[in-house]
Amino acid sequence: MAAIMADIEVTMGQVEELVMDVLRPKLVPFLMSPPGVGKSALARKIANKYKLYVIDIRLSTYDPADLNGFPFILNRDTAQVRAGYVPMNTFPIEGDPLPIGYVGWLILLDEFNSAPLTVQAAAYKLILDRMVGMYRLHPKCVVIAAGNRMIDKAITNRIGTAMQSRVITLMIKVCNDTWHIWADHNEIDHRVKSFLKFKPDLLHRFDPNHQELTFPCPRTWEFTSRIITPWNKVGLEKLPLLAGTVGQGAAREFFSYCEIAGQLPTIEQILQNPEGIGYGDEPSVVHALVGLVAHHMTVLNVDTLMKFIRRLDIDFQVIALRSAIAKRPEIKKTKSISQWCVHHAEELL
Repeated sequence: MAAIMADIEVTMGQVEELVMDVLRPKLVPFLMSPPGVGKSALARKIANKYKLYVIDIRLSTYDPADLNGFPFILNRDTAQVRAGYVPMNTFPIEGDPLPIGYVGWLILLDEFNSAPLTVQAAAYKLILDRMVGMYRLHPKCVVIAAGNRMIDKAITNRIGTAMQSRVITLMIKVCNDTWHIWADHNEIDHRVKSFLKFKPDLLHRFDPNHQELTFPCPRTWEFTSRIITPWNKVGLEKLPLLAGTVGQGAAREFFSYCEIAGQLPTIEQILQNPEGIGYGDEPSVVHALVGLVAHHMTVLNVDTLMKFIRRLDIDFQVIALRSAIAKRPEIKKTKSISQWCVHHAEELL
């Protein structure tokens, strides 16, 4: 079973193209993964890329009437009185003007399989027929559903077989390489990035039966980065905060790592003596140092920092330059990087 699941699971880097394959014919992808992997963020990334206005619907908080529309009286003053349904203004329908600055809408049905079966049933028409009650969705509107796996005990309900055939399910797995590419482009603190290269198994450690208040995952590491970025030092007094963000075990390991990082040479000291400054050979120290150097590399100091980087083992050189180039692509055109690539392009790629 594990081998079969591995064949059909995709990384966050692979899934965007597959989602677009589903959206183009106006079908609905259902993104399923463990908690905290970044499904909602992916939907928003796609919306931003294609200039779509996001309508975030937490389906678990909805009532069937919210999807079908509310009844109202038609032809009240005629002999043939009829009733109809008026849709919520949440949904863009045919004839609605486009939002200013956007080319359409993206409806995100988040917590999709946390919704009661009655609400899921009410969503059949929306998902398959692209209708809200008696009205058709706007042709410039796409729909993405997202939810957690039942095995993760994340307040989910089963998806009925009728719904299974109405959505295209994509199973997402955590991939360290994909996350680090994302982190390099999203201002994640260099201490978090270098720690997770040193301890890759802690990027996502999730046990549905865990007893801690939280757990390490891409979402909680992003939270950690946002918290610690203003700090020059991660002091012991911050440990309870870290534990409440990524869990006690991960927090203690990260704190110990930051203590090591705090004893490293500063970037100023490295710039002053790139070919002579000492750093030792402990892997955790080198990982922290590589993260520090990559974080601070610019076109102005790249020549000096490359003198230091060339002293490292080739694997650490590659890690440093991949991260530095992802953060500041312009350094790739400098003479120092170009000369390095002549000899090591294969390793970098």
